[in-house]
Amino acid sequence: MKPSTAAATLAALLQEIRPEHDFTASRDFIGEGLLDSFDMITLVATLDKAYGISITGVDIVPEHFRNLDSIAALLRKYTVAP
Repeated sequence: MKPSTAAATLAALLQEIRPEHDFTASRDFIGEGLLDSFDMITLVATLDKAYGISITGVDIVPEHFRNLDSIAALLRKYTVAP
């Protein structure tokens, strides 16, 4: 199944951080070891820059970075359509 445009965009951003992983094939980036805490912080900075937002510290928790859907939901919270 081909990912949606939003999912493909997020997957491309994740590939810049960890090019060795296929983020479209995973449902749990943290549990499967695709992202660690440093990667999450790097992703927050990438999302902040890409979408012109500022993700607050209370939202930087593993649940928001578990998969493409949870990242998209976090972006929607900041009124961004990925």
